[in-house]
Amino acid sequence: MSDARSAAGDAPPSLVVEHLTKRYGAVLALDDVSVSVPPGQCLALVGESGSGKTTLLRCINRLVDADGGRVLLDGRDVQDRDVVALRRAIGYVPQEGGLLPHWRVGRNVALVPWLNADHDAGARAHRALALVGLDADAVHDRWPNELSGGQRQRVAVARALAGGQRLLLLDEPFGALDAITRHELQEMLLSLRARGDVTIVLVTHDIGEALRLAHEVLVLRGGHAEQSAPPAQLRDAPATPYVAELLLRSGVTS
Repeated sequence: MSDARSAAGDAPPSLVVEHLTKRYGAVLALDDVSVSVPPGQCLALVGESGSGKTTLLRCINRLVDADGGRVLLDGRDVQDRDVVALRRAIGYVPQEGGLLPHWRVGRNVALVPWLNADHDAGARAHRALALVGLDADAVHDRWPNELSGGQRQRVAVARALAGGQRLLLLDEPFGALDAITRHELQEMLLSLRARGDVTIVLVTHDIGEALRLAHEVLVLRGGHAEQSAPPAQLRDAPATPYVAELLLRSGVTS
């Protein structure tokens, strides 16, 4: 990620994945995958269903433990950290958002600060809602089922940031949204990216979305890393026939 390192002032990577391997029985879900992300940058994981995208994402916050290799967060192996503290320190948004339906929006967003006994939990939730483009006063006391799909995903992202998390993991966060709402949420993510204070790992099946949102794109196929490159390089110089085919089928041209 040479361009990303330059933009980050040659800072050490915030996230490092080294030779990660994971099996589910006879299925090799991850096959010696390595990638690094400088602080404040966005990495997109792209590939077809079963390519290993979500497994890689979940190895980072230890929802899944790898069989080999390691994940370093700010230079420290995630296996050496208390798993509960690790997950609270990492923002995670699954595809459906994962909001608690019996909690109002404000309480959902304040979850991690509340768990951490932060006396400022309410104010943190308020700031996080504003950060994702929501009127905190208007949505604070609403139930999740009273929100649109796009609003729910914004709330989910706010919850993933309210505890001061510096790493945000997004697993197909816009996949179930209509095209207009998806575009609006992409714009929201670009605004978060522009702040430069959160490192982002985004799982998406949409390579066009990955090229638009990420500083670096990692293409996975059957658990194997086909190519990792900045968007322009990936688009203009696909490293394997599979990457070229993926771009062609997605209608992406140089």
